[in-house]
Amino acid sequence: MKKFILSPCGTSILTNQASPQEKKLVFKYANEKKKDDITQEEDRDKLELLIKRSQSSIATADHKKASELSAELNGIIKIYGGQIPSNNDFHFLLSTDTWLGNETAKIVEEWLKLKNNNFAIDVYRQIDLQTNDITAFQLSLSDLIKKLAKEIPEYSNAGYKIMFNLTGGFKSIQGFLQSIANFYADETIYIFETATELMRIPRLPVRMDAIETIENNLIAFRKMNAGFSVSYKEINDIPETLLLKIGSDFSLSPWGGLLFSESKTIIYGKKLFPSPDSKIVYSDRFQSHVETLQAGRIILINERIDQLMQYLNDSKYNPPSLDFKKLKGKPLKKSTHEMDAWPDLDAKRIFGHFENEIFVLDKLDKGLH
Repeated sequence: MKKFILSPCGTSILTNQASPQEKKLVFKYANEKKKDDITQEEDRDKLELLIKRSQSSIATADHKKASELSAELNGIIKIYGGQIPSNNDFHFLLSTDTWLGNETAKIVEEWLKLKNNNFAIDVYRQIDLQTNDITAFQLSLSDLIKKLAKEIPEYSNAGYKIMFNLTGGFKSIQGFLQSIANFYADETIYIFETATELMRIPRLPVRMDAIETIENNLIAFRKMNAGFSVSYKEINDIPETLLLKIGSDFSLSPWGGLLFSESKTIIYGKKLFPSPDSKIVYSDRFQSHVETLQAGRIILINERIDQLMQYLNDSKYNPPSLDFKKLKGKPLKKSTHEMDAWPDLDAKRIFGHFENEIFVLDKLDKGLH
């Protein structure tokens, strides 16, 4: 079975080869986003030399030496029983949003490529994944949940075994990934510092039961999941752990984002829910069209409305799955714009028109040719 292996990357490759003085520099500048953010030229030069030295030593390292130099590679190598196979596994290397973190993740990538050029590898630098600002860090984790909630099920459905390799990375990120592993990972692996074998933890039969909480606050959840903050009067009985307070407004915490991602499909398949935004209005005809659909199609309609809400508040947001645009060719009564509903063999479009700043969804129909 092919594997999807997620490995958070820390700076062990650097600190394991650093002098005491160099280690102090790594810790001092651990949260700097760019090399140029280090204004002390002498410190910057010393760190660049450490990175180059680490790159060189890893490039020539065998499996045993690589395991000693890198916590991340130690876990990966032991997953494979001490030898890197020539298969087509996917490695998701999670980098912090820092210069040093990203450089060390790329060193891990280069070693894996040298050992198996069939691996698919993504060094993913998550924006604001650093610990200088706790609010930014929590928002970053929320964004990471959205990415993992979208991509991991695609790999799982394609037959990949999902593994979280938590032998490396920083403690704050490890703790977060450990919490969500029960929802996305088939297996989580660790290695204790003095151990030579993996500790394997299978997925536990745990499920967040939050349907009622979300449905009672669905508009607020939809807005927050789309990236908008809401006021105190817009939330009802949402537990504090699911919210992140920013000034006088609220956004979803990483756990709130996970909760919504886990529950959304079940909720969205029930019916066409009321518009989450005053800028979007349903016509009676549109509602009657949607009422005849099966649950899988209704899920897509509710998701598309969430995307439309984002577009109407930020016109730069227009993903291919939405494809909001003016009508061309054959005119339709009232309707001036269209967007995707779903793109399969029975593809449908949603047609609508503006009334000042309000967009009215007129009907669901086949696309124009």
